[in-house]
Amino acid sequence: MLLGVVMFLFGVFSSGGASGLFNMFDFPSIIITLGGSISGTLASNKLQDFIAGLKSITLTFKEVPQDPAAVIRNIIDLSNTARKEGLLALEEAANGIEDEFLKKGIMLVVDGTDPELVRGIMETDLGCIEQRHKKSIAVWEKWGELGPAWGMIGTLIGLILMLKDMNDASTIGPKMAVALVTTLYGSLIANWLCNPTASKLSVNNNNEMMMKEITVEGILSIQAGENPRVIEEKLKSFLSPSAREETAEGSVGGEE
Repeated sequence: MLLGVVMFLFGVFSSGGASGLFNMFDFPSIIITLGGSISGTLASNKLQDFIAGLKSITLTFKEVPQDPAAVIRNIIDLSNTARKEGLLALEEAANGIEDEFLKKGIMLVVDGTDPELVRGIMETDLGCIEQRHKKSIAVWEKWGELGPAWGMIGTLIGLILMLKDMNDASTIGPKMAVALVTTLYGSLIANWLCNPTASKLSVNNNNEMMMKEITVEGILSIQAGENPRVIEEKLKSFLSPSAREETAEGSVGGEE
């Protein structure tokens, strides 16, 4: 985002200097484009979803540790424990698990929950998490959609006012420039802020969903009493070839 600002300023300064940057500012255009697009986005969402969506921009600046290889190795450790000491031994092992999703699944297994019910509970939880993520993404997608539209509305307003008063030909150019500024603001809202934010949140969501799908399959495999090496090979199918090699290098393996 910072690089985008640098590129924009470079383009303006290289063509029009400092005065060119001043010409990019028009307060009524900001009110029309920014205020109008935010109003439309708010009208398209519930208030709490809108607020949560705006807050989600902080997630694009945070690098959340997501290491599928580490998750798989953790599951293999748990499967070795279950294979050697039984499923009930997982209750003590679960106390040291920081991942609440994995811990929840392990405790369901320890309680003797039916495998299909375990899958159902975990997938329902996973679906609710993804639904919350999609609501936040939808806020940014809608704002990115309405930004250029309100920019065009502002441009049309400027053109209408300009065409209504064309007595002085020398004012046509400046008025036309001001009218076009709203289109610029709308494009910046969409292509500098909203679309990149929505895309980054989608990437984060996809990564988290993959991690949780690995967890679900691992938990069910442990409950089924599968060999740790078989579980490892099954879970590695979620990963790219390079990540599979990394997992293999750091794997603790299991008993045959």
